[in-house]
Amino acid sequence: MSHADPRTDDEPDIPEHLERTNELLQRVLAEVSKTPSTHAIFVDAGYVYAAAGLLVTGTEDRRSFDLDAEGLIEAFIDKARTIFADSRLLRVYWYDGARRRIHTVEQQSIAELPDVKVRLGNLNANNQQKGVDSLIRTDLESLARHRAISDAALVGGDEDLVSAVEAAQGYGARVHLWGIEAGEGRNQAEPLLWEVDSQRTFDLDFCRPYVTRRSVTMYEDDGPAPAREDVRFVGAQIAAGWLSTRGRDALADLLPGHPYLPGSVDQDLLVEAERLLAHSLRGHAHLRRALRDGFWQHLQAQY
Repeated sequence: MSHADPRTDDEPDIPEHLERTNELLQRVLAEVSKTPSTHAIFVDAGYVYAAAGLLVTGTEDRRSFDLDAEGLIEAFIDKARTIFADSRLLRVYWYDGARRRIHTVEQQSIAELPDVKVRLGNLNANNQQKGVDSLIRTDLESLARHRAISDAALVGGDEDLVSAVEAAQGYGARVHLWGIEAGEGRNQAEPLLWEVDSQRTFDLDFCRPYVTRRSVTMYEDDGPAPAREDVRFVGAQIAAGWLSTRGRDALADLLPGHPYLPGSVDQDLLVEAERLLAHSLRGHAHLRRALRDGFWQHLQAQY
């Protein structure tokens, strides 16, 4: 007795169906294999300035040295290219602080670099960064969640970054902690070291080409201190030279930060004023204020 085949003509043959499914799966896997992995570099600028400055010049004070941010960023990119050989760079994120989150001239020049995104936290009256760690966490978590990166190189050392690392790892990204050699002890929190997938430290030879101590001429205070109006006049005189050298575009960048000056501009103003006055202003806060007042007054009069 023969049995009728329960399948109808409309039902697909199972082996044929499996074969088509396997072919589709193989195509998907082939496309995935051709898609390069992606990495990004997250730089806590406050950590870099403090750690590199201390390592190379012996001080964390930004006013005492210049950092070649462009050269250092390029060095980080080259290092990542070597470590993540089969991966492409998404971009470098540069996190720094600024008063009222307004870019300084230096931060604007960094923002103009290719493949670099500057993200600003606030800078309080004590020149302490606020909100930078939360920015790093937001970016790390968002990029990992959307599978925009597979690896993150994090240059920093604050324990508050632990939550950022955990958030990114929760979405499958690997986080690699990069640090700068500490003269003594550590400059990265232990809980942060415990959480990351790998660690790397840059030594003095790596950092030295990008950090330059500023030459500051100290003057004796044997003679009487200059008058406030004389210092104010010198401030205006320096402003005139600054404007003729930098141009009105630089002035437009500087004005939104009033009454504060970027650290590099403020330091240059102080050094030049001491040269012209042949007298140290380091112990005279009221004279330094007069110097800045004269500088700003001239610039604002020209705008």
